[in-house]
Amino acid sequence: MTLADAARIDDGVVTPRADRPKRRTFTAEYKAQILAEYDAADRNERGAILRREGLYSSHIAEWRKAAEAGASAALGPKAKDRRDREIEQLRARAEKAEAEVAKTQAALDLVGKAHALLETLSESTDTPRRSQR
Repeated sequence: MTLADAARIDDGVVTPRADRPKRRTFTAEYKAQILAEYDAADRNERGAILRREGLYSSHIAEWRKAAEAGASAALGPKAKDRRDREIEQLRARAEKAEAEVAKTQAALDLVGKAHALLETLSESTDTPRRSQR
């Protein structure tokens, strides 16, 4: 029996995390829709909306604060997924590397010009000078 086979067998053992509910995430559209419905409802109907959706008044307060701040992106899920974070890190590294390449290129250009100048000066000193008598 492999580990995959063992994972498929339900032996009735409950692990500590098995009974924990999964954390819900809400889309920006859902939040905006619920906020609009909640705000349009009478005071007596608001509790029914929260119960129907399984929400708390703190959800509404947090979403309203984000909406009033004008941050539609803030209405989206808070946590960026791993791929987006990795893309941002790679972009930052690429920008840093490009800046370093630009500095190196400028230094090489400067060294090349200095070399050409020194070569020109050394050639001019190699020519015999006339005595000034």
